[in-house]
Amino acid sequence: MSVNILEAVIKLAALKQLDGAQIQEIIVDSITSTLAKKLEPENELEVYIDDAAKGIKVRYKCQVVEQESSLGEISLAEARSSYDAHAQVGDYISKEMALHEFEPKLVKTAQKIIQDRIRHLEDEKIQNDFDKQKHTIVSGRIKSIDENNGGYRVDLGYTDALLPLDEQIENEFYRVGDNIKAYVTNIRSGNRGVIVILSRTNPEFVKKLFEAEIPAIFSNGIKIRKIVREPGIRTKVELESLDPKLDPITECVGPKGTRIDSIRKELHGEQIDIVIHSDDMEKMIENALGISGVKRVVIERNRSASVIVEEADKVMAIGKQGKNVKLAAKLTGLKIDIFTSAEFEEKMAKERRTISHVSELDGVSPKIAELLRNAGYTSVQDIFQASVNELSALEGMGQKTAEKLKESAKYF
Repeated sequence: MSVNILEAVIKLAALKQLDGAQIQEIIVDSITSTLAKKLEPENELEVYIDDAAKGIKVRYKCQVVEQESSLGEISLAEARSSYDAHAQVGDYISKEMALHEFEPKLVKTAQKIIQDRIRHLEDEKIQNDFDKQKHTIVSGRIKSIDENNGGYRVDLGYTDALLPLDEQIENEFYRVGDNIKAYVTNIRSGNRGVIVILSRTNPEFVKKLFEAEIPAIFSNGIKIRKIVREPGIRTKVELESLDPKLDPITECVGPKGTRIDSIRKELHGEQIDIVIHSDDMEKMIENALGISGVKRVVIERNRSASVIVEEADKVMAIGKQGKNVKLAAKLTGLKIDIFTSAEFEEKMAKERRTISHVSELDGVSPKIAELLRNAGYTSVQDIFQASVNELSALEGMGQKTAEKLKESAKYF
């Protein structure tokens, strides 16, 4: 390790924001441990940084021997010619050397130990920084793109981070050098050390954007209760005002829409729905759907709800690719189905027909009921779905009787 390498290590420490004094301590300890394996305690090894020369110096005592065979020895001839003309075998001669004067193999061993310890120190710093920045938004610059897995390597300044493919918003593309914001979710350990994992799809990313842009949320005047999201398409944010003077929609939209527009811009135009929380589940479902034309909400016992709307509002209630009703269901925790009035009446009629026996139809005698049961027609719905020709083909069933059965099932 030459003077230049020492300077390179110190510069690397500064770049990685590592403690310079700690780096020097690592260098001294690493070289000491490497050389100590070749020396005995009586050699009194000392390794230090020569600030004046900006290099690494090693000082130790060599025992004078007839013929030198190890690092801690010096030949009698060299001792007398270079250090002390009166030296005798068995004496100790104090010797000082620059590290690069040692044999290359020894220097490379020391270098490897230093690199490993600095990498470990860097990993510890990244872990500490991650602990501070976990669950926050960070900004960085796209450093590279992995062609194999589609992940973006992001330079955060103090370390690199990874935005994996599964944490990216579909149809969002970046080039090397582009600036990017993302949410810190995790940290992974690998052969190259630890790396911070980022996300732009996590609902918490939207939450942090709201907290940063909307003062009433940051100050806890308005509470974010829940966020559901189809990244890149649509997000629903359920809000509750803890201050009766604050209107969540007004606060989130901001003057001339500047606050919500800023969030949408960061999300590249993703639609954001502000949903006002309500303890009334029927009202909450209406708010979650975000349409004003709801005629009726019927909540079932099996955690599902039927929402009746005008024909003109049905498409909007369902949303493109069904995303609106899907997100509303996630927000409320209920399965939601959208119906027009006619569709809902047909649904209810079908349920009535399904649970009703054929004997409940007008004009069905015990004999006809037995005939139908033997043919596999047990519910009113079975008769409703069958054709007149199918029914009239039954032995003992006439055309007129079949027509009457169909008519009765239709208006059951």
